Amino acid sequence: MQVIDIGSREDGKIWHRKLVSSKHGVLVTVIRSTSARQTKTVRFLQVVFDTTGESFLAGDHHGNIYVFDISRNRFKLVQKTGQACTALAFNLRRSSEFLVALADYSLKCFDKDTRQLVSWMRGHEGAISSLSVHSSGRFAISTSSDTAQLWNLDTFQRKRKLNVRQSVGIQKVFFIPHSSIILSCFSDDSIFAWESDTLFCKYQLPVPDGTRIHYRTFAITKDGKTLAAAGRSSLLHLWCLESQQLLRVIQMPPKVKTVRHVDFLPDSFDGGSNQILGVLSQDGIMRFLCIHTCKQLFEIGSLEDAITSTTFCPKGHHIVAVMDSGALKVYDVRSLAPDISKPPQPLLKLVTKSNISEGSSVKVKVHTGAGQHPIKTSGRRNQSMAAISALDDKENGLPNGLNKKRLQALLRAFGEYPAKYRMFIWRSLLHLPENHAAFSSLTDKGLHSAYLCLQERYPIKSQKLQRGLQRVLSALAHWAAIFGETDYLPLLAFPFVKLFQNNPLICFEVVSSVIVNWCQHWFEYFPNPPLNVLSLAENVLAHHDKELLQHFVTCGVTSQMYAWPLLETLFSEVLMREEWLKLFDNVFSNHPSFLLMAVVAYVICCRAPLLLCTDKKDFEYFFHHRNSLDIVAMLKETYRLMESTPADVHPSSVLSDFQPLTHGQYPIFNKYPTFIVEYQSQERERIRQQEVEYLRERQEVQELHAEAVRQQAEFEAWYKQQELLLQGEEQRRRILQEEENKLAQQRARLAAMKRELKVKEHNLIDSTRRRFLKHQQDQRTIQLQRLDDEIQRKMALRDQETVAAVHDIEVRQMELNAQKQLFEQEMVMEQERVSQEVRAELETRRRKAEMEDSTFQSLIQTDADLNQTNKNILEESLAEAGQIKVDVAWQAEMIKRFDRAEEKQEKQKEQLVNLSKQTRAKEEDVVRLMQEVEGKQWDDVVAKRAELEEERLVAAAVNAQRRSLIFQETEEAKQHYNKLQKDLVDSLYHQKEKRLRSPRSSRGLLHTTTMNYHPVSNDSSCFSLDRGRGELDCKERELMQEIRELRKKLANRARATDFTSPSNSSIQSH
Repeated sequence: MQVIDIGSREDGKIWHRKLVSSKHGVLVTVIRSTSARQTKTVRFLQVVFDTTGESFLAGDHHGNIYVFDISRNRFKLVQKTGQACTALAFNLRRSSEFLVALADYSLKCFDKDTRQLVSWMRGHEGAISSLSVHSSGRFAISTSSDTAQLWNLDTFQRKRKLNVRQSVGIQKVFFIPHSSIILSCFSDDSIFAWESDTLFCKYQLPVPDGTRIHYRTFAITKDGKTLAAAGRSSLLHLWCLESQQLLRVIQMPPKVKTVRHVDFLPDSFDGGSNQILGVLSQDGIMRFLCIHTCKQLFEIGSLEDAITSTTFCPKGHHIVAVMDSGALKVYDVRSLAPDISKPPQPLLKLVTKSNISEGSSVKVKVHTGAGQHPIKTSGRRNQSMAAISALDDKENGLPNGLNKKRLQALLRAFGEYPAKYRMFIWRSLLHLPENHAAFSSLTDKGLHSAYLCLQERYPIKSQKLQRGLQRVLSALAHWAAIFGETDYLPLLAFPFVKLFQNNPLICFEVVSSVIVNWCQHWFEYFPNPPLNVLSLAENVLAHHDKELLQHFVTCGVTSQMYAWPLLETLFSEVLMREEWLKLFDNVFSNHPSFLLMAVVAYVICCRAPLLLCTDKKDFEYFFHHRNSLDIVAMLKETYRLMESTPADVHPSSVLSDFQPLTHGQYPIFNKYPTFIVEYQSQERERIRQQEVEYLRERQEVQELHAEAVRQQAEFEAWYKQQELLLQGEEQRRRILQEEENKLAQQRARLAAMKRELKVKEHNLIDSTRRRFLKHQQDQRTIQLQRLDDEIQRKMALRDQETVAAVHDIEVRQMELNAQKQLFEQEMVMEQERVSQEVRAELETRRRKAEMEDSTFQSLIQTDADLNQTNKNILEESLAEAGQIKVDVAWQAEMIKRFDRAEEKQEKQKEQLVNLSKQTRAKEEDVVRLMQEVEGKQWDDVVAKRAELEEERLVAAAVNAQRRSLIFQETEEAKQHYNKLQKDLVDSLYHQKEKRLRSPRSSRGLLHTTTMNYHPVSNDSSCFSLDRGRGELDCKERELMQEIRELRKKLANRARATDFTSPSNSSIQSH
């Protein structure tokens, strides 16, 4: 046993080495794992075979549909539905299509070759449990627990729907094979049969008495005669559907408690009456038993490896089981039971001859039994019989292990073949090749044009039979062109079509074999009857019954009247079904000349009534209707004619031996006058074209006639309409004239009323206008008075606001000046503090210098004392001069401001209203500016402190060098002393003159007297005073420059505010 894991592959081989079945009959086990380690497998759920039995579909719970071809050893992924499938069907009319019922209650049709979705059918409200397809492949039934629906697979539309009560559920609904009857099985064990076309209830099977079996599973034989039903019990019920009676009840072994699934195992040689039933019980074991002997034949599955469901090959060769583990197992039925699906055992005959001479009689003794049982004879007879048997087997061997001589002996003994094996024997005798591909190529060409209207010439009640006959005749016509021109071909093929209506391939090959072998030389005189063949029959009749032939000549009856009707219908008009079958059992078992001999034998056997007939119509009626005839006597007469007819008259001298059809492709058939057939086909085509042209012209004439009639009707309707329009127009003119007169009168009255209304309106307007003018004048007077009062009030209020604004501005200006002075004072104090810190630092440095050099320190100390005294005096004088300068500048500035204020007073009256609003903003700006200036001063202080720190660091480095330079500095100081003293005297003299020139300085005299009284002692003190005054002057100029810049900024902002305020007020007023 081989195990294959298809995994994620989409195609590949099923087995990789030579296929050998195990002792349990398992050919191969198919699993599908989701990973390389095979830790998790995907379960297969549904399996179904196709009609050929060579491939099957399998669907897993992931929604993947695979097709496994056993004959080609290939598997292929054909569809991914994404949902688990609940049922499958693979026997549709189009062999590449299949049906899938999915877990979302929908039914889909896919094509396995193109992998395309063909149709999507919805309608179920529950899961679909089963699918059943009609034998024609055109209809399907889907069954769920609540409903069953009949679908047309040509249009994929729902045709019928079966609904039931909720209390009674549906178990299964399915077609009976090769029938249009539908069986519906319900949960209450009731079974109904319905006509699929009309849904008329044909019958109901009676519910068995006693304990209910609770049917859950059903199976039906291939011939549709026996139904098996089982359920929650160990009992099996076998029903005969023809008599609607319960045939038997089968008790399963004690191990079987319930039956989960039943199905009949097909057999190619049982004629559809399947004898072996497979029963799957609750323990997962499927047991196969014979329904006649009730004996178990074999079983598959085990308790450890249980079976969930199974499906059987239509030919009975393989069984595919879905295991409880989710795997698939393919069983070989021939390995499980070698005697199943084999041809029937031949019947042995023992022929004993008393004499070898020609005149001795032959005794035939037939024994039925198996071919392997020996027959007790003498040794010599065994050797002779073995040699004869070997020679016969070599010369007369048939397919499937049959022997033609033995079949002929059996036919001589019983007169016919067993009905159960007749079709099998015929197929073996005719050596049918079963060329599926060639036959499909013929049928794919469609219906032949010669047989499109076959139902009009040969109406048949059964539509299925009509379509089958049409299909076979079309295939014959496509095979050879003459068969599309032969009128009697439907009569010749009809009995075979009726006999093989479920297998068109076999039917076609049987008819073709009959035409090729038993219809030799029939078409040489086409389209006339085969005179050469009829003359052969007439020669045989003349040899064996000259009297009857003379009677035919006397009555003017030719072979075309008594032989040709029998040949062209192959005796189907004059024989019953069983008689016809017996005849063709002998025809197929003998030389092709046997058919002509049968015609002569039929005429000879009916010579008595024929001699009484004298009218041609009586002869025609006789050979076209059934007559009382013993078929056994006719066959005996045929064999007598075959044996007693001389060779020169015997038809076998003209007719060839049997030649079977070739395998692969059918032989070429051209034994007919091709020019006649072509001419007829051309004539038929020409006639068809003429008919089409005639129909087209007729259609055009009809259309022209209809158009003319339509136009005539339109003209008449138009004329009537015009007359009615003229009448209506005249009537409406009269009405309009009357209306116009009435309208003129109404207009006159309306004009008079308008004049009166206009006069009244003018008077009313005039009075209203006068009253309105008076009212408007009063309103304007009141408004002028109100405006005057408002102007006076606004003027008084503006004067008051102006005075208040001037006072506020003066107060604000004073406050600003006070703040400015306070700010200047703070700046001076800060400067003083900084200068003190600087002086302290300098003092520290001088002290250090004194400690280093006493001589230099004494000199520096003396200069420092003098400089300090002069510095104090100079600082006082500078402060007084600066104060005087500030006072003078402030007085000049105030005088200028008052002058400008007086000049611009008229202009500022309009701006005073907004000044009060701007003062707060200006104050905030001043404060901000003061904070900025203060911040700058503090930044300067911080920077100076950083510089001092740097100087300290530099001084520490320079002190080291200062000791060496003390002496040099002392000398330089003495030389520079005289120069500085002279410069100081000159500067004091010039300062004295400036103070005397100053008219307002009260301190100038004090400074002068002081300076005169205390003359400068040395040049170094003068130098220090001038340097300190220069620094103060620079700082004072810088401070005054900053104050001027601040004032300019404030003035610009005030002007900008004055400009924007009137504009805003004007915008608000607008």
